[in-house]
Amino acid sequence: MIVILLFVCACVAGQENDILAVHNASGPIRTSPPVVFRGSWMTTRRGRQIEAYRGIRYAEPPVGELRFQPPKPILTYEGIVDAIVDGPACPQPSTEYPMSEDCLTVNVYTPDTDSATLRPVIVYIHGGGLHSLSGRSEHAGPHYLLDQDVVLVTMNYRLGILGFLALGTKLAPGNNGYKDQVTALRWMRRNIATFGGDPDRVTITGSGAGAASVMLHMISPMSKGLFHQAISMSGSPIDKKRSLSHPKELTDEQARMVGCPPNDTRLYDCLKTKPSEILGGTLKESLEFDYDPGDLWSAVVESDFGQERFLTEEPIDAIRAGKMHAVPFIIGLTRNEFFWKAFTVMRNATLFNKMKQHMESMASTFMLSNMNASDTTTLVDRLNMMYFRKKELMNNTFFAEALGRFYTDSITGFSVHRMAVLMCLHSPQPVYYYLFDYIGNHSHYEDPVTKKPMGVAHYDELIYLFSLSSFPAITVSDSEDSKMVDKMTTMWYNFANTGKPNLVFMDQYAKQSPLSWPAMNMNNRTYLRIGKDFTLGEKLFENRFEVWEDLFRIEYRFPPVPVSPVNKGAWCELSMATFLNMLLIKALHTLTRHVGG
Repeated sequence: MIVILLFVCACVAGQENDILAVHNASGPIRTSPPVVFRGSWMTTRRGRQIEAYRGIRYAEPPVGELRFQPPKPILTYEGIVDAIVDGPACPQPSTEYPMSEDCLTVNVYTPDTDSATLRPVIVYIHGGGLHSLSGRSEHAGPHYLLDQDVVLVTMNYRLGILGFLALGTKLAPGNNGYKDQVTALRWMRRNIATFGGDPDRVTITGSGAGAASVMLHMISPMSKGLFHQAISMSGSPIDKKRSLSHPKELTDEQARMVGCPPNDTRLYDCLKTKPSEILGGTLKESLEFDYDPGDLWSAVVESDFGQERFLTEEPIDAIRAGKMHAVPFIIGLTRNEFFWKAFTVMRNATLFNKMKQHMESMASTFMLSNMNASDTTTLVDRLNMMYFRKKELMNNTFFAEALGRFYTDSITGFSVHRMAVLMCLHSPQPVYYYLFDYIGNHSHYEDPVTKKPMGVAHYDELIYLFSLSSFPAITVSDSEDSKMVDKMTTMWYNFANTGKPNLVFMDQYAKQSPLSWPAMNMNNRTYLRIGKDFTLGEKLFENRFEVWEDLFRIEYRFPPVPVSPVNKGAWCELSMATFLNMLLIKALHTLTRHVGG
């Protein structure tokens, strides 16, 4: 809510070109005339007092005539902006926290110290499959990361059909949720200096769908110049699907769920009349096999209707052509990712029998869509051999572990690997690859009886970067969890500050020698294993990914360069010098042909 208080305006009159931070018992105030931002105090795990400005609108409420429209940015403020509580989450299936269609807000957290030097900024884009979660403090609290000298920004963006309706028409070309993110980044660019952040040292990071969002910003013309480093945790838009055409089938299915005529010119008008809570709650009706939605919302390559387009070409084509915003990049995944889905199946007799009897017909459920029947038969046969050794599906430890690996690789692992390789080949900036392999006291998947972690699940690295309401706070102690918080926040801060994620600890944080994290290279695809101890490895899970490469072939270089077959992992086997020599020879050959007429 924006409230105009004349006496406060009078206090800051005469300072029209100055940013002023005011501290008092009731809460911090940041002024950049003619606006005053009023926040609240928070305390980090190490006892540092920080300023929190929550629920700041960055765009007009996307309601009424603005529903399904690109975000309308708020460019100026006047008077006092009350920023003392989180804004509501965008409409979604959950009922655990306040929700509203009027949800386009950011949170800003900054150290409560006077400094003439602007600090690096980390912008976090939440995950949740583009249908759930938020940038609220319970999903990304600042209490760990703000022990580092950094400014943190989190955001809400429209979810589900409200954010990603794509009809392929001028009225609904798609990608509004991503355009919300761009609008939040532009807000940050204009305003972050008011909160002590450096607009020229911005790192965007995200997890799950937020990780895929980060990569899309790296190729979107709308995002150019808005960030300077990027971190993607367990997500990628480069998947087994070869095209981001507008999801007509999904749109029609959503229309059916809410009682609108599918494949009809009246569809858009009908959807505008439906309550936001109805539109935000359609996920549960999309489930084909337990918690596996057959299709979910995604980015689309927009047709040109004269609008500002978030995506103008397929991501893989843009990367192969070198059309990315070249910035230092961290990308990684957790060891077990979505392994927990296997336990859901193995513990439910109905689901287990359904999988056992109809594995081939369920292929699309396992992210293996867009294939004809004969292709699906071949694919299931190859994957059955790779993961299950063609044994009859049984409810035992072998199949639980095998099915867990299958879920991990098919949903996240292979797509992250493919993106890492593409960036390794085509980005002129360093790419840092990691495997998060630390099992602490808690996990996003725990044994329902013992409450102990059963592996390293999707989102588990977030436990050591942000305070999360679903887990107990990690206090300062000699525990391994406390040390992991210090290690993770130090690496992410160093990367935001310098573009290099090297480990350098103060003695009281952890007794470990500094570790240099080398960039991924063309020879060995080096990665950092983040466990209780940090070690370096090579060619992460590539023995498992060979079959996926063979089944879902792409050209990693464009135009193709003659190399060994893709499915044998040879796309990065060439040394950089050899690769450059090949390009030079190709260029000289082309030049000779041109000169020769």
